[in-house]
Amino acid sequence: MWQVLSGLFLGWSLGSNDASNVFGTAVASRMVRFWTAAVLCSAFVILGAMLEGDAGMETYAQLLDNKSSPNLAFAVGLAAAITVTGMSYLALPVSTSQAVVGAMVLVGVMESTLDTGSLTKVVLCWVGTPIGAAGCTVVFYFVLGKLMNRANLTMFTYDRYIRWGLIAAGSYGAYALGANNVANVTGPFVGEGMLTVTQACALGSVSIALGVLTYSRKVMMTVGRDLVQLDAFTALVAILAEAVTVHVYAIIGVPVSTSQAIVGAVLGVGLIKGVRTIQVKTLAKILFGWIGTPAISAGITWLCYVALGAAGML
Repeated sequence: MWQVLSGLFLGWSLGSNDASNVFGTAVASRMVRFWTAAVLCSAFVILGAMLEGDAGMETYAQLLDNKSSPNLAFAVGLAAAITVTGMSYLALPVSTSQAVVGAMVLVGVMESTLDTGSLTKVVLCWVGTPIGAAGCTVVFYFVLGKLMNRANLTMFTYDRYIRWGLIAAGSYGAYALGANNVANVTGPFVGEGMLTVTQACALGSVSIALGVLTYSRKVMMTVGRDLVQLDAFTALVAILAEAVTVHVYAIIGVPVSTSQAIVGAVLGVGLIKGVRTIQVKTLAKILFGWIGTPAISAGITWLCYVALGAAGML
């Protein structure tokens, strides 16, 4: 059971990175305090994982045709955790799903157990995530904007509604994060028969919550401030679009990147306001993180694979 420790490390690193995806825009726009966001995010991550986290577990269990050793599950978790922690240190919002799948693909190739059908399904959903989030942003921007204009609110009432809207949308986003991404943390261990689905959802969600509470502030600012300057209303639209997108994939049972969803949503705001509002340098850094994440994770997994083989632990 000691192998599960790498999954808990991965959960912590996921929380430190992906909390930015549900509350980063609200915190950076100063409509919600960091600690309010962190506590709400932690609570709703656990709730989402416990209520709807099982579907993604099944997808990861299918990704490898046959059971490999528990030590390889440890290697997958460790490689993904190191990769995501490194990206968090660089303040880059990256895909934990890509880190985990990159590691699992390496194991599948080395062990000749890769299910290419399941892999294709996951990759196609990765491509659809930012596109879907950007589309949701456009719809929500005009629909909510029209409703707010018709309400003819005073400035004080408007700010109050937006603040509560950000809290509600962020909490929903955290719920979707837990439901969709807990499989990234402990899914490989369910596939190995080391944990039940309930145990995996509980342990994974608590480790994510700890990451949110201890090391998430830095990445929040990259998403919420440095990519596109957001006001309170566009922050609300972006969070809502991200939450809906990720929750849809949670229902389908495919763990996707909340980072890709929120960046797609924020870029949707940038396209509405004009391409010049997009910080190209920050976008390039984020894209580098997306491309490099599965490759780096696979590379670290290969090193672990070689080390385990040399130690006779495969």
